[in-house]
Amino acid sequence: MLADLHTHTNASDGSLSPDDLLDRASAAGVTLLAITDHDTTAAYATLTAPKRAALRLIGGIEFSTFWQRQGVHIVGLNIDPDHAAMHAACTSQRAARQQRAEAIAERLRKQGVSGAYEGAASFAANDNIGRPHFAAYLVSIGAVTTAQQAFRKYLGGRHDAAGLDHWAPMPEVINWIRGAGGTAVLAHPSKYGLTHRKMNALTRAFRDSGGEAIEVVSGGQSEELTRTLAQLCQRHELAASVGSDFHEPGKAWAALGKMPALPADLQPVWDLW
Repeated sequence: MLADLHTHTNASDGSLSPDDLLDRASAAGVTLLAITDHDTTAAYATLTAPKRAALRLIGGIEFSTFWQRQGVHIVGLNIDPDHAAMHAACTSQRAARQQRAEAIAERLRKQGVSGAYEGAASFAANDNIGRPHFAAYLVSIGAVTTAQQAFRKYLGGRHDAAGLDHWAPMPEVINWIRGAGGTAVLAHPSKYGLTHRKMNALTRAFRDSGGEAIEVVSGGQSEELTRTLAQLCQRHELAASVGSDFHEPGKAWAALGKMPALPADLQPVWDLW
């Protein structure tokens, strides 16, 4: 089985439609797939042909939240996208995302960047505006030359921390996922820039709040990082998940189905279902 349990469509900040994502995943040999758009399950409602030969699609989402003034992402897997708890969660996060987008635009205005909200919205396929859309706008007007530079100068670190209070806290997010019948997964734990001690503290808080798995593999990564995250997974007695974090074609480090395999001594998250 080839599982990819972290992917995005144009319902959030990916470039492909949900149907195109499924076609591409099927062509890549993926047999277990989750669409995990940011704070929305809209992709599932827009699929015109959800069945693909040899491809099992499960419900998924990626929620934005925080822990100790640190932005964190929690993936929900095997959820019911139509569950009342999930509809309520997405409504709450949609309002938070709107408030956050307005706050980012105002912050950029004070830094001399005008029209940021409208500019970011023009890069979003819907009202689910996120930081990548602001980054695209900043590149388009020549304020920066790359999206990475946009995050360093305008959107990441202390800039992002200013908007964390818009999100629901981590225990509430985990309860949303569990309420919709799903499994809460700590997404890409190595990408938060935390020390070893803080990463253990975050993982412990996540587990104690009802979290059940972490992404041991997130896209292309080194064997050393896989071993480190496998140890973290075992230390906290969690299941292990794997995903590409695919957003668009052409990014080799986040290509559909192109990830290292989970270490054999870990419990795969799908064993929980």
